[in-house]
Amino acid sequence: MRQARIARKTAETDITVEINLDGSGSYDNQTGVGFFDHMLDQLSRHSLIDMTVRAKGDYHIDDHHTVEDVGIALGQALAQALGDKKGIRRYGECHLPMDDTQVRAALDLSGRPYLVWNVTLPTPKIGTFDTELVREFFQALSTHGGITLHVDQLHGFNSHHIAEAAFKAVARALRMAVETDPRKADAIPSTKGAL
Repeated sequence: MRQARIARKTAETDITVEINLDGSGSYDNQTGVGFFDHMLDQLSRHSLIDMTVRAKGDYHIDDHHTVEDVGIALGQALAQALGDKKGIRRYGECHLPMDDTQVRAALDLSGRPYLVWNVTLPTPKIGTFDTELVREFFQALSTHGGITLHVDQLHGFNSHHIAEAAFKAVARALRMAVETDPRKADAIPSTKGAL
């Protein structure tokens, strides 16, 4: 079963993440950060990865540690659930339109973390959520998931739409990449024989 559970407890946060790569996109995410919960729900729904996240953080400081540490734990869960990556498609991509916005995401479950982030959120906040935390989440996810991730904003002017399109585009790319390739279901998708 391609499932994982990660618990991460520090002086700043207490987080548990449970995922099932072969799910239906069901979710139950409670981080104490409303907009972030909404984004995690989109990530689950559009990747078809079942996801349960529980997080408590040092909100009296800000939401940074909570968002970043959820990204770390979720990346670790993805890596654990993928195991040796035998049979996966490995690559995924999506052009995601949302009203005024279009975001392109492309990723490789290579084991080599790298983030290219060409996204500009024009406002410093969405409600009470610091928009710079969108990048922080994806940096943590790519680093700890071993994901080469490119996210490019082609256009858009509404910060909420841009952030949501980024989460949805990455979700759709993940959905493609973690799927089993029926033509090579018993092979590692690399000439090296390992990822």
